[in-house]
This record gives sequence, structure tokens and C-alpha cells, in this order.
Amino acid sequence: MRRANELLDRLLPGSVRAAYRKDPALRGSHVAEVVLYPGLWALWSHRLTSRLWRAGLPFLPRLISQVTRALTGIEIHPGARIGSRVFIDHGAGVVIGETAEIGDDVMMYHGVTLGGHGWWADRKGSKRHPTIGANVTLGVGAAVLGPVTIGENSRIGPYAVVIDDVPPNSIIVSPKGRRLGERGSSEQTPVDDGFVQPAWLEDHEMGGL
Repeated sequence: MRRANELLDRLLPGSVRAAYRKDPALRGSHVAEVVLYPGLWALWSHRLTSRLWRAGLPFLPRLISQVTRALTGIEIHPGARIGSRVFIDHGAGVVIGETAEIGDDVMMYHGVTLGGHGWWADRKGSKRHPTIGANVTLGVGAAVLGPVTIGENSRIGPYAVVIDDVPPNSIIVSPKGRRLGERGSSEQTPVDDGFVQPAWLEDHEMGGL
């Protein structure tokens, strides 16, 4: 049994078992649905493209990664290094850059970006993307930018933007949404925590809301 598990880890990096363990929706008669998860397909595809990339093959690994992106909504550069038992839930809008490194047992939700600082700041061939330690959770829409390190066992909350190193066992959150007032009313709820209201909120509707 142990050898079978080790073989499964090499072939699928434990991603199926990670999905069972981390997604409450996979239970009972629903367990067969695991094969429909785009996050799993994206990771399986990356196992192939990563080997082709490191073998020095041109064009083909990038082609496969872009086809996978079109099918799953998840873009993983073939140059990224991804550990075992990683699970991407939902997956839509996930982007993982070329020099990103992801440790074992990492959990990420849709909209996560492991990106660089931008073309004006990143040098070709340099380490431009984050290193994510083992057992890290990346919440919905979290953006980790640049060659920063997220320490193991940390949790990055939804829509948090991280541009500095994070020590192990940390919790990083973005500002919580707040009520400024009633729609259509000129009166607004006072805010005493230093929040500066954007000028575009003063006289205009918010994106059609």
C-alpha cells in the first residue's frame, strides 16, 4: 500500500487525495466528481509541461499550457515548480508565473495570482515570482507579487495583496468591507479608522450598483 501511495504521489502529486480532504463537497455519491475539477486537470497538465520545459523543448510546453488555460481558466507557466498534494479549488482566474515555487500541501482558491512586479521592474531570467511555503492557504483573489516568500503554515486572506516576505505561521488579511451609507442618501456612516473615501464614490454610482 505504501509503495502504491508513493507511486500515486509521483504520478498525480496526491492532488486527488488533497481534493477529497479539502473540499467538503466531495462526499458520499459526489466523490466521483473529483475528475471534473479544473484545478486537478490544470495540475496534471502542468506535470507534463514542466517536464517538457525542463527538457529544453521549445514552444510545445507553452502551447499545452495555453490550451489548458482555455479549457480550465487556470494559467500555470511550465517553468513554475509545484509540490505535492496541491489543491486549486474552483480555479477560475488563477495565474502562476514562470519562476513561482509552491510547496507541498498548498491550498488556493479562484482568482489567486502569483505574479511579478511588471515588465518595467522584472528582468528577464531573474527570479520574479513568489515562493510559497508548505501548508499555505491562499484565499479568493489573493495576489502575491514579486520574489517574496510566504512562510509555511501561513494563511493569506481573500483579496489580500502581498509584496513583502511573510513569516511562517502568519495570517494576512485585507481590509474588511464597510458600510458607508444608504444608497441614494447624502448621509454617510462616519469612519474613524483612517479610511479615505475615494473621490469617485462621492458623486457617482459604483459600477452600476
